[in-house]
Amino acid sequence: MFFLPVSLTLFILFLLLIPVLFAVAPALAFAKLGLNPLCGYGFFIVCLLGSSVNIPVHRERIAYTASMDDITALFHSLLGIRFPRITERVIAVNLGGAIFPGLLSLYLLWRVPLSLALLATAVTSTAAYALSKPVKGVGVVMPAFVPPVVSAIAAVVIAREHAPQVAYISGVMGTLIGADLLRLHQIKKLEAAFLSIGGAGVFDGIYLVGLVSVLLA
Repeated sequence: MFFLPVSLTLFILFLLLIPVLFAVAPALAFAKLGLNPLCGYGFFIVCLLGSSVNIPVHRERIAYTASMDDITALFHSLLGIRFPRITERVIAVNLGGAIFPGLLSLYLLWRVPLSLALLATAVTSTAAYALSKPVKGVGVVMPAFVPPVVSAIAAVVIAREHAPQVAYISGVMGTLIGADLLRLHQIKKLEAAFLSIGGAGVFDGIYLVGLVSVLLA
């Protein structure tokens, strides 16, 4: 038999409150950062919309033919379709997953001790690098809750007085450094024609940093 650890009424109430918690979270997060809570909604919506925008920053010449799986190879042999030969790779920066969070992190950096922010960022970068991995055809994948939880714990331990600000800074910058920049040389070996810093599997972690890390701190 199955028994709920709480009463059925309380369990249903909790499910109904989940959308409310997600609606309140951005305002509460910005309030803890010492900023206008109303700006929190706008910022997180802009980041969410900006996740679909990638700004190219570098182009390089490459030369390889796209790989084929079994089904694609069958169509290739039957229809005689030639696979394109990729000659250029574009490296871009995601607007909602790197630029906007990075700008907010730089703004907050002026309001906290630099040494504490750098130390917490180093901890988060190490964790992000250790728990992320490049996957062919996908990019960098990483458990989404790793950056916010690690950055929150590091901020509470290292910078108690400035924990919310340091949690956000270390969560965003640590994820970008550990999961994207330090693995850029490995990502290039995936034979992808397009690479996005702060996009794909890394964006989820960075987006949650703004909510979970600050709330935990």
